[in-house]
Amino acid sequence: MEQASKLSDRVINAIQKDISQGKYKPGQKIPAEPELMVQYAVGRSTIREAIKTLAMSGILRVQQGAGTFINESVQAESLDQRLRRADFEEINQVRRMLDYEIVKLAAENHTPDDLHEMRLQLDHRKKAILDQQYQPCMEADIAFHMAIAKASGNHVLADLYRSFTSVIRDFFAKRDTQSISHFAISHHIHEALYKAIKSGNAKLSRQSMEDILDNNY
Repeated sequence: MEQASKLSDRVINAIQKDISQGKYKPGQKIPAEPELMVQYAVGRSTIREAIKTLAMSGILRVQQGAGTFINESVQAESLDQRLRRADFEEINQVRRMLDYEIVKLAAENHTPDDLHEMRLQLDHRKKAILDQQYQPCMEADIAFHMAIAKASGNHVLADLYRSFTSVIRDFFAKRDTQSISHFAISHHIHEALYKAIKSGNAKLSRQSMEDILDNNY
């Protein structure tokens, strides 16, 4: 049975999602407890705990005798906040679109400094694999992909990708097993991606990236 705190967190995330998607607007009254219980399939105590937490954080305003309202001062979530509560499948879909465009642009626009940084991070990645060090390998992997984003020459794309790195890092950290083998079996594909970008071959770069993404590497 799901713990009360986890149920409350689920309701909090659901209400925040409804707000971000415009279902509830600043100043608007949200449904009464019985309707929220049905909507989120939880008990009264869970709804009250969620409302209490959201009120303490300034998102909701409880007005005695009138109901619960979205605070007028509530602002849209930051991109980082939105990404952190997103479903991983949604994250992966957006990451895939970003990566395909990024590697194409990186193949066309990279500089010698960009290639140097990619090579450096690949070497760090390989050393961490040989040394059986999961955390350094994860960081080198993320840094390698971030170097490709910078090599695209598109600062907006690079900034967007940087926002994704915190989510990707969480994904790696929460894996059931933090085995280095996951990185080891994909290292040759990352090397192929580097070589494709270095050669300026956008089509081959996209193919290498597709191999990485299709296998969740």
